[in-house]
Parts: sequence; C-alpha cells; structure tokens
Amino acid sequence: MRYVLNYVGIDIGSTASKVVIFDEKKSTILNKKIMPSGWNSKETGEEIKKWIEELGYRKSCLKIVATGYGRVSVPYADRTITEITCHGKGTSYLHNGDTTVIDIGGQDTKIIVLKNGQVMDFIMNDKCSAGTGKFLEVMANRLGLNLNEMFELAENGKKAKISSTCTVFAESEIISLMGKGTSKEDIAAGVVNSICAKVVALVNKKQKSDSYFLTGGFCESDYVINELSKRLGAEVNSHKDARFAGAIGAALLA
Repeated sequence: MRYVLNYVGIDIGSTASKVVIFDEKKSTILNKKIMPSGWNSKETGEEIKKWIEELGYRKSCLKIVATGYGRVSVPYADRTITEITCHGKGTSYLHNGDTTVIDIGGQDTKIIVLKNGQVMDFIMNDKCSAGTGKFLEVMANRLGLNLNEMFELAENGKKAKISSTCTVFAESEIISLMGKGTSKEDIAAGVVNSICAKVVALVNKKQKSDSYFLTGGFCESDYVINELSKRLGAEVNSHKDARFAGAIGAALLA
C-alpha cells in the first residue's frame, strides 16, 4: 500500500497564525488556515494539530516545519526554521524574479532582499511597535474601528500629521486630534501614512530595488500598496496568498 506524503508549514506569528498543507509534489496548496495566535502559542499549536487531524491527515504521512514567533511551541513539528528563510522561500514561490520582501508583522517589520530565490540580506525593526501591525491595531481600537475599516477611511482622508515615533505618544496625539474634531478619515490616513513612512525608512537602509513584494497583514490593502509604491518610487506587488508566505516557505522546506 502506497502512502501519500504531504508537507505542512506552520507560521505562528505574534498576532496571527497561518497553516498551509501542500500535496506530495509541493505544487498545489490543498488546505490553508489563518487564526488568531491568542495569548498562548502552545495552545495555538495544539489547535492547529487538532485541525490537521480533523482534515483526516495522519502524522506518519506528514512532514511538518514550524516558523514564526511561536515556532518553539509546535513540539510535533519535524524541525523549526527562522521566519527570514521561510518568508524568502514562500515569496519565491508566489513571485517570480528578484525582489525585496516587505513583511509588516504584528510586532516587527522585516525587509528581505532576494536574488535567484535566495536570501541575500535582511534587516528587522523589532525595537518598537511603531511601523508594525500592533501600532495600527492600537490606533484602530482608539478610533473604534477594525483594520479593514481603518484602511477604507484612510483612502478618503487628508493625512493628519502624526509625528511621534513611539506608539504611546502617537496614541496621545490621536486623542488630541479627536478632541479638536479631526475626522476619523483624516486620522486614519495619518496613521497609515505614519506606518508607511517608517517602513520606507527601514527599506532605505538597504540597497534600492526595482521590485518589492508585500507580505503580512497589510498585503490585502490596495491603499497601503499604492502608498508604499509612491514613496519607494517602484512597483510594490503582492498576492492573494501573501499572508501565508511564511507558512508556504516552511512547507516547501519540509
């Protein structure tokens, strides 16, 4: 009896966890899942394991690689690999040609330079949440919005000035703007503009590129993609599965 081997990539991020299951030829994604990481990565890992089992997969017929912030919380993985390597591999699967990956995560932003499918260089901003998904989440909560609403309002706003580089102080600025009667649209545009400015400043610490590829939680926002493109003076691409880039790379490396 022939057993089919499937390949699983698990990316437990600080905010969201992503799972991808490939077929035996690593050519087709059979299943994918995204879920909140919650407060306990180990519990998240067990929930993912349960989901895989409910789909009918047997551990003996799987090769599993874990990556991301909570990769050590997946004891049933065959091995763990860093986010940089996995995001590079996943982006190479989703995007042809050399590019610079911009991954805006919940707690950090990663810039990864790819050439011939290999990671040539990278830089991370993990000292402060400004310029990350957490920054946007905090500001959206202050405005009583979810992230999609934040992006939608930002498209129609005039970019209120938010100068602070610290999330705590920036939140104080927003409270002040709200007190002055500044519209939610203008504040939302200011917040997204502030994030894009910090991301571009990080990108500019590396060699300029003719091509960029956006992954992470912002990759589904055309507004963010357009703003980054204008600021970088180059095309920024993405993909419907770009949020799964880390998990895809992990599965391909299994």
